[in-house]
Amino acid sequence: MRRKKTLKIVLVVVAVVLVVAAAGFFAWTRVAGYAASPEAVALAETAKTSQGWYTFKPAQPTDTGCIFYPGGLVDPAAYAPLMKQVSERGIMTVIVPMPLDLAVFGANKAHDVIAAYPDIEHWIIAGHSLGGSMAVGFVKDNPAAAEGLVLLASHPASSADLSGLPIEAVSVYGTEDGVAGDKPAASMGRLPPGTGLVVIDGGNHAQFGDYGTQRGDGTASISREDQQQQTATAIAGLASGLK
Repeated sequence: MRRKKTLKIVLVVVAVVLVVAAAGFFAWTRVAGYAASPEAVALAETAKTSQGWYTFKPAQPTDTGCIFYPGGLVDPAAYAPLMKQVSERGIMTVIVPMPLDLAVFGANKAHDVIAAYPDIEHWIIAGHSLGGSMAVGFVKDNPAAAEGLVLLASHPASSADLSGLPIEAVSVYGTEDGVAGDKPAASMGRLPPGTGLVVIDGGNHAQFGDYGTQRGDGTASISREDQQQQTATAIAGLASGLK
């Protein structure tokens, strides 16, 4: 009886600790997160779907789509201005919100998007920072799901080698990125052969989205608009090679 009582107490204590830890983690993600600018939020709301995604469709019908995984702890609405620009270049774009704003908890969400848009024949998986790393993981586990991969201030983990995959890819980062540093360039050997490297002179980590400054980041010497225009052009260039 005493052993059972002791075990019950231990289980209760463990349960309480887990609940407190989970609550603390949730609170941290809210406090440490990066809010989208009011302008980005307003733009995102115009494109919100019943699934909770932000989908921007080009003026003319298209057979090419880009699924976007947001950066860690960043409000997904922050990427609405960039993805709107990409859509204006003839590509449907879908920003996928992640649980707790962490793509590590939703790396396979691209499956749902692909299933929802059967008319799209050519898919690109893209992501910023942590979102890009999770996009790499998705492509590694589902090599036939997408034809293109776009990394923004991101890189594949040492355990994620895509060098043997026949997929088009481009890696984009800014010279003033204080978060990713030179890791995007240093990891090119783990990306598919022929992967393009676009270095934005004066760009930093945070200006791929509209969420203000980021801890540890460098100071950009170009405008957010300029950095996003160059990025949208790079994504459109990759998409043009899929047709």
